[in-house]
Amino acid sequence: MNMDEAFSEAVVKILEHDTQYARSAYYFVRAGLDHTVKKIATGDRKRAAEKGEVSHHVSGQELLEGLRELALDQYGPMAYTLLSRWGLHNSSDFGAIVFNLVEAQVLGKTEKDSANDFRGVYDFKDAFLTPFKSKLRLRVKQEASTEKAATSSPPVL
Repeated sequence: MNMDEAFSEAVVKILEHDTQYARSAYYFVRAGLDHTVKKIATGDRKRAAEKGEVSHHVSGQELLEGLRELALDQYGPMAYTLLSRWGLHNSSDFGAIVFNLVEAQVLGKTEKDSANDFRGVYDFKDAFLTPFKSKLRLRVKQEASTEKAATSSPPVL
């Protein structure tokens, strides 16, 4: 059985007992983990690996940041709504999925890892809506200016 099949089978088994999160939430967390590992591999850990200090561990906070980046990149302003539909309402929900996958032996953990690592790391509205508020305000302001200019009377000669 390859890794994709093992992951899919584990998610099916988890969902038989815990339906709090949608199947898509599990696949998103997996994609977020892949995204985070790639990001870390190009950053400080790459330099550490060059020194022989190799570590494949991703902390809860690193994963949460990777999940936030991936959601914003893939889903833009709809990220908050989509994550909510999948049952994800706070950073602890990501941790619950991670530890469901750990329990299903699809992901590993160190002795230092805990579900508490995911608690209160960021507010979902701040993380997934705020990046778009200023852009929306600017767009509305620009549209209002354009509309005002279009409806203004032309100068009289």
